[in-house]
Amino acid sequence: DLYHIDNIGSSQYDSESMTLSELADSLRNCTKCCLSEGRTQVVFGSGNQHASVMFVGEAPGFHEDKQGIPFVGAAGKLLTDLLEAVGLSRSEIYIANIIKCRPPNNRNPQPNEVDTCKPFLLQQIQIIQPSLVCSLGNFSTQALLDKKIGITKIHGQVFQLPQFLLFPLYHPAAALHQANL
Repeated sequence: DLYHIDNIGSSQYDSESMTLSELADSLRNCTKCCLSEGRTQVVFGSGNQHASVMFVGEAPGFHEDKQGIPFVGAAGKLLTDLLEAVGLSRSEIYIANIIKCRPPNNRNPQPNEVDTCKPFLLQQIQIIQPSLVCSLGNFSTQALLDKKIGITKIHGQVFQLPQFLLFPLYHPAAALHQANL
């Protein structure tokens, strides 16, 4: 099923004519929220900046914070394996998170942190212009749909947003903790 979502205005996707590199540089020393106090570095995103498929996770974890690359821990290895199983490599896609800095002890992102970082993700999406965005888990799905809804209820459904198709999926970490997923 394809669901059309029209309540997300295209004005949310407006940004200055900025390259991905310029946007990343502008966030390198970001202090817009308290997460900047405990991070090692901003984890902006990685992959093909012209990708037609983009994956969006929640927030960097310990390994991501140290390396500056999203999805490099156990969940990232599983994501890479799953991509390869369907004939995709990480170099063909783009991977980012809603939150660009690691929350303390990998806690869930707070609403104000999502609100602070979401415009930067939307700018990434506008610059990359993927035709398909796969949201991984609750936080990225809810942020991109601008709607409080659980991933269990909508995973695997397709939503037509103004700029791209959104395909909500379980976060790879969920499969690590629940083998049935």
